[in-house]
Amino acid sequence: MIDDIKNKFKNYKPYINGHKDMKKASVLIPIIKKDDCYHILFEVRSKNLRNQPNEISFPGGKIEDCETPYNTAIRETCEELGTFEENITIISEIDLLITPSNLIIHPYVGQIKNISNLNINKDEVDHIFLVPITHLIKTKPLLYNNIVKIIPNEKFPYDIIPNNHNYKFDTGNYPVLFYNYENYVIWGITAKILENFLDLITE
Repeated sequence: MIDDIKNKFKNYKPYINGHKDMKKASVLIPIIKKDDCYHILFEVRSKNLRNQPNEISFPGGKIEDCETPYNTAIRETCEELGTFEENITIISEIDLLITPSNLIIHPYVGQIKNISNLNINKDEVDHIFLVPITHLIKTKPLLYNNIVKIIPNEKFPYDIIPNNHNYKFDTGNYPVLFYNYENYVIWGITAKILENFLDLITE
């Protein structure tokens, strides 16, 4: 038996416990050079989208079964911004984000070399805007801590666990950030990924 176990783990790469039942997405933090200053490009999602209309986001989307997270980041950026792979240089993957809604997000940092010829997909993106990285580094976001708690199934078998109905489930903390720039508010998942990027380049 031990040989079988060793063979099972010979080329095993750990990921996230339970990932097979979780949604997976990939996004790109696009860096743009404009007027000798580096900016981050953000999208404002189309108001006609079923999910998160009018929200501010990075280019990205669902990882298809045949794709790697890297491939998804490139493909979604090309589809949404109307550009081509040769116009994008991936710099690095950054920290995974796991949300309370069972979503795993693979964020990448990359540079888009030329935005003068973008052909934005209006079905998905209303418009784009740029924010100087220096502004984001200097901007302290608003922070609101939220409680995440377990709500047991109505048929939960309390009778087979210690303390029965008096069992105390742990609660979690889920911080939500808000960055303000001109008339835009960058918040939620996008702000959390942005914060991670800013922390990494300033530490």
